[in-house]
Amino acid sequence: MKPILNIAAYLFVSLEDLPVLRTKILDQCNLLQLKGTILLTGEGINMFLAGTEKELRHFLEWLRSDPRFKSIEAKESWSEDQPFKKMLVKLKNEIIRMNHPTIRPEQGRANFITPKKLREWLDRGTDDLGRPVLMVDTRNAFEVDYGTFNNALHFNIQKFTEFPDAIKAHKENLADKTLVSFCTGGIRCEKSGLYMREIGMQHSYQLEGGILKYFEEVGSAHYTGSCFVFDEREALEPNLETIPLERSIRKNSIKK
Repeated sequence: MKPILNIAAYLFVSLEDLPVLRTKILDQCNLLQLKGTILLTGEGINMFLAGTEKELRHFLEWLRSDPRFKSIEAKESWSEDQPFKKMLVKLKNEIIRMNHPTIRPEQGRANFITPKKLREWLDRGTDDLGRPVLMVDTRNAFEVDYGTFNNALHFNIQKFTEFPDAIKAHKENLADKTLVSFCTGGIRCEKSGLYMREIGMQHSYQLEGGILKYFEEVGSAHYTGSCFVFDEREALEPNLETIPLERSIRKNSIKK
């Protein structure tokens, strides 16, 4: 077992008194010598943290003692070294910016599909009703370059705010398919899934837990490449290991 536990977690929940909450969370993270980034907004929390297993699990237990965060779940991976240089807790307007204020995941989620059920669909090529299944990548173009589901649809977007117009433009062409939107850890799909339903794409789902949860429960089936992550590990393979150095150098040259 590698010594550093890494978690990615989010929860859409109404939050107030953000400056006070920020201070409490930052103090607790510093006390436990954790590093990473936490975003706090009026619509919820988003976290990428790393530290020793004992301290990180203690932090999650402490966080869940607040009734607002009781249901937060974390996706886990392990590393030899601490992938973050500092501990930051930031206040933002949105967990993930979409510019569609009517989309409120806290009030109800879009339909979702578990990684194992998705594997069944992709093995077969159709959902349980016999409709062809198409994966929809909601991530930015440079993230897609690292890896994605085989034959997934993506729109070469540069930021998530471009996704609504991009998917809406393809609505009619996708009417005969069952769509499964996905992203790194699931947070963008909490909004994209609701938006797709809002514009009438009724045969649409979001991948529960995103690519990282799929890697954890299924592995590499129907996926090619790695998954970009927002820390110094750069990207993770389907076995949740860091990508090899030579591939990292190549990807950095592509991004430049």
